[in-house]
Amino acid sequence: MSPHTTSSPDLLDVADPDQAHWIELPSHRSSVRVARRCVRTRIDGWGLSEELCADAVLLVSELATNAVRHTPSVRILCGLGMVSAGCLRVEVHDHDYSGRGLDRCEPGLDDESGRGLLLVGQLADAWGVDRSRLTGGNAVWATLRA
Repeated sequence: MSPHTTSSPDLLDVADPDQAHWIELPSHRSSVRVARRCVRTRIDGWGLSEELCADAVLLVSELATNAVRHTPSVRILCGLGMVSAGCLRVEVHDHDYSGRGLDRCEPGLDDESGRGLLLVGQLADAWGVDRSRLTGGNAVWATLRA
């Protein structure tokens, strides 16, 4: 699998193009691993803390997994950028045109899945869902303080 990578300052609203990174991947379970590795590599290259890196990797893993598992997307778009001094933003865009947003779920004690957005909510300083101007689907984003 060969991901398509690009830097684009206008997508993540960053001032410095070197502080944004995008990767487009097939909507497949193996793409989540690729997204995690790309985030780790980029954050390491930016010289950010290991704690921030671990948190960002977990966020992109959860958001990309949701896009792969719960939308009819053929491809997903993962973005990472320093949107301001000390604020890292992670985005995952899908191709779910239904307009229904994200389903909230309340996993039971014995459920093996369904806790991804709960983790995102606990880990991120802020997160949300918007319509993607890039794909027309969902743009799920989360921010972390560096």
